[in-house]
Amino acid sequence: MELIRKFTRKTRMFGELVMFSHTLFSLPFALISMVWAAGGIPSGYVLLWSLIALVAARNGANAFNRLIDRQFDAANPRTAHRHLPRKLLHEREVTTFVVINFAIFILAAGMLNPLCLWLSPVAIILICSYSYTKRFTWLCHLYLGFTIASAPIGAWFAVTGEFAFTPFVIGTIVMLWIGGFDIIYATQDIEFDRETGLWSVPRVFGLDEALFIARGLHTIMVLLLFSLYVLQDLGWLYLIGILFATILLAVEHNIIKPSNRKRMNVASYNLNQVISMVILFCTMADYFLT
Repeated sequence: MELIRKFTRKTRMFGELVMFSHTLFSLPFALISMVWAAGGIPSGYVLLWSLIALVAARNGANAFNRLIDRQFDAANPRTAHRHLPRKLLHEREVTTFVVINFAIFILAAGMLNPLCLWLSPVAIILICSYSYTKRFTWLCHLYLGFTIASAPIGAWFAVTGEFAFTPFVIGTIVMLWIGGFDIIYATQDIEFDRETGLWSVPRVFGLDEALFIARGLHTIMVLLLFSLYVLQDLGWLYLIGILFATILLAVEHNIIKPSNRKRMNVASYNLNQVISMVILFCTMADYFLT
C-alpha cells in the first residue's frame, strides 16, 4: 500500500508540474484539425497514436521548461512554490521524465506515418527552444504560441501525411490566442522581469501597451476563426461557437487585474479552457449535425 501511495503521489506531482489540465488549450484544436483532415472521425489507430504523441510532447516540453527555469522560479515569489524550487521533485527525476516523454512522442510519431516521424525531432527542438526565448526577445509569447500551434498542424499530418493550407490557419489561430493570454499572464511579472533581465512584452512596452497588444492578437484570432467559416464551408452552429468565444475573450480582457492573482488565473487559464471547449463543441456539432 505504501508503494502505491508513493507512486500516486509522484504521479500527481508530475501532473501538477506539467499542468496537465492545460492540455485543454491545444487538444480541442488538434481534434478539430483531425476531423477536418479525415473528413469525419479518424480511425481509432490514428486517434490513439495522435493523442499519445500530443500528450507526450506537451508533457516533455512543460517539464523541460520547468527544469530550465528552475532558478528563476525559485527567485520569483509568484513561482517559488513550484515543485523544483521546493525540492518536491529532483532535477534527475524531471530530466528522466522529459526523456521518457520525448521518446514516447517519437515512437507515436513513427506509428503514424513517415512525415510525422521525420518531423518529430524538429518538433522537439522547437518546443524546447521556447524555454530560452524569454532570455533574449519579447517575442517569447508568440513563440510559445507557435510551439503549441504544432498540435493542430501535427494532427493534420497524422491523418493525411501531407501538407495543406487549413492546418496552418488553425495553427496561426492557436499561436495568436496563446500569445495573447500569455502576455496577459506576464503582466504579473513586470518588475521581476526588469530585475532579472528576462524579456516580455509587458516589461518592454509597459502594462497598458501590453494589454493593447494582447487585445490586438485576440482580435486577429477572431477574424481568422471567422475566415474558417468560409474556408471550410461551415454553418450556423460554428458561428454561434465563435460568437460565444468572442464574448468570453471580451470578458477575459475586462477582468484583468495584475495585482489579483486569482483574477489573473481566471483570465489567463480558466476562461481560455472554456473558450477552447466551446469552439470544439460547436465546431463538431456544426460538422456532424448540419
